[in-house]
Amino acid sequence: MTSVDQLGAADPVREPQPVDVVVSTVLAVPGVASLSAGPAGTAATLLPGRRIDGVALRSDGTQVHIAVQYGVDVRQTAEAVRVAVTALGALAPSPVTVRVEDVFAAPTGPARP
Repeated sequence: MTSVDQLGAADPVREPQPVDVVVSTVLAVPGVASLSAGPAGTAATLLPGRRIDGVALRSDGTQVHIAVQYGVDVRQTAEAVRVAVTALGALAPSPVTVRVEDVFAAPTGPARP
């Protein structure tokens, strides 16, 4: 199983897949804290040797499951993700559905240098 954190690692053998572009696009949207596998871990794309949680590319549409940062407008963030992924065209089949699975609280305590 491949975590989202590992997707950014350069692999000279593996060509980027459409799901890699979708993941990068989603994580670049302000307010998105992370991707989520969704209820029962069903929101995922399976590729040879890896599983990408949080994005399900299907012939009948694209599902994106996210966690947002505390304090952001949840609906606005979800809509921004939907618009950004829809703009990818054929890389992400329409319709694009975005589900917010969690809200991550802001860190507490003293800031680290």
